[in-house]
Amino acid sequence: MSGAQAPSLAPDAVLGGALLRGDALVAGYDRPVVGPVSFTVAAGEVVGMAGPNGCGKSTLLRALVGAARLFGGRLERAPGLAVSIQNQQQPPLDGVPLTGRELLALTGASPSGLPPWLEHRLDERLDRLSGGQRQYLSLWASLGSDAALVILDEPTNNLDPAGVAHLAEALCTQAAAGRAFLVVSHDADFLACACQRRVAVVPRTGDGA
Repeated sequence: MSGAQAPSLAPDAVLGGALLRGDALVAGYDRPVVGPVSFTVAAGEVVGMAGPNGCGKSTLLRALVGAARLFGGRLERAPGLAVSIQNQQQPPLDGVPLTGRELLALTGASPSGLPPWLEHRLDERLDRLSGGQRQYLSLWASLGSDAALVILDEPTNNLDPAGVAHLAEALCTQAAAGRAFLVVSHDADFLACACQRRVAVVPRTGDGA
């Protein structure tokens, strides 16, 4: 399905074979809003994070890459781990003369493996594509990169059923080749199809939250 080849990275022995491990993580911005949450992600795994809307799933993902604050717990990652994160909020593109092919080039992503209904539109400007098409190209910028761990935040947003099915197949194919994924989604059916394990995320209580 995907032409991207997952990079090899020897799991760190200290992490028990995991590429990323969170132990009782508590995250937020000016105050804690989510946690404690514990999880591990190993090479070849697709791990889902599920929870109600507003429980802090996206905040937790941002904390993993330093875009939100960790108030407690321990976060460990394998030495040399390359991470790519796809945010659910797409930047405004009206008037920006950027094509899909140019977007993929920014992350070194190969277009090989894109669905046919999108591959033939790579040379069109992004602001002339539908929201679902832009969403999938944003996803592919991460999936087609050389990162060993890909973090996806609500990846099925704006996708039609064909796009969701293609994404689930791409995750499974890349995971079988050794890539690791951490996926936040409100779509329970997608998580059940694409993920080997799921981690429950609940809102933070106490601490004035």
